[in-house]
Amino acid sequence: MSAPPSPTSPPSRHVLIAGGGIGGLTLARALRQAGIASTVFERAEVLRPVGAGIIMQMNAMKALRSIGLAEAVSQEGQPLTSLATLTDSGGVLTRVELGLLARELGESAIAIRRSRLQAVLLSGLAEGQVHTGRAVTGFHDDGERVTVRLSDGTTATGDLLVGADGLHSVVRQALWGDVTRYSGYTSWRGMTTRPPQAPPTHASESWGPGARFGIVPVGHGEVYWYATRNAPAGVRDEPGRAREALRQCFGGWHAPIAAVLDATSEENIFRTDIHDRVPLARWSQGRVTLLGDAAHPMTPNMGQGGCQAVEDAVVLARCLAREPEPVTALAEYERRRLARANQFVSRSFQLGRLAQLENTAVRFLRDTLMRLVPSGAALRQVRDVMRFDP
Repeated sequence: MSAPPSPTSPPSRHVLIAGGGIGGLTLARALRQAGIASTVFERAEVLRPVGAGIIMQMNAMKALRSIGLAEAVSQEGQPLTSLATLTDSGGVLTRVELGLLARELGESAIAIRRSRLQAVLLSGLAEGQVHTGRAVTGFHDDGERVTVRLSDGTTATGDLLVGADGLHSVVRQALWGDVTRYSGYTSWRGMTTRPPQAPPTHASESWGPGARFGIVPVGHGEVYWYATRNAPAGVRDEPGRAREALRQCFGGWHAPIAAVLDATSEENIFRTDIHDRVPLARWSQGRVTLLGDAAHPMTPNMGQGGCQAVEDAVVLARCLAREPEPVTALAEYERRRLARANQFVSRSFQLGRLAQLENTAVRFLRDTLMRLVPSGAALRQVRDVMRFDP
């Protein structure tokens, strides 16, 4: 198998990337390492990370290491040593010792503020490579080149187009339509100073009736937190009263949940309904393909949305480096990625249904069965998720 071109090789192709999120920026970095030129077009006028924090799990860290970014991400984030699922009173349902897996797989799970991850990804790109305020609004593939129409009225032409433009992807809509699936629950996210009761290397998710609360240390004396609750789609908090609503729902749960909410300012609380899409049978058509949430948007229950986007980016760059014909390269990309990513969409959706149960008797049975799972079996399940060979 031939090695990909070195970063100093003259670029032989030009990839257009719609979307400057984690997946799009990782692809730009991976293509740069492979000696392939790219341009990123982002809708937002200023690149602002969506969400508060994220866990780059071991599979994503292995992908990032393959393009030389793992050390920088590790330095900006917090390695996690354990992950627990708790009851709303603090009882342990499951606990996974991530340190054991880190020694086995050679990578740690790194929790990081999204803005710091974004800065790492941007740091190695050329000035002018990322165009903000210029969204891809349409495209034409003539079989030889792809021309995109941009929101400022201009166009750009390249050898292929990658839609990395998120859940409401314009590229995906043009290829395969645009139908989302509401999960049945909404979410809140925030970032605040880590309270003394929150361990600095331990992440947890607590389950109550139709609701959950997660706390993740991200280093630099901060924690990222998130909450979910069963609710109709489209409901919004009254202005300035999100924290009050959260305190009413979660204030009676175990420490340090109330302290985390009290320490978070109202303007740092973000609410988002949780959607995904039924998995696609194909991502590519001609010289156009999809990546990340544009290809396989998933609920956040397995913590793999951003991780799978990183895997996509690294694999796609390698396929393009090894195969000179774009259509053939995209077929190989799908062969390597589609089944794995779609599996996470389905598994994450089902996990959410289990976690958001409201019925008391059914929840009692679920919790009892979870406590009976041997720690070795839980570790094997996580290991299977974390394994990845770029």
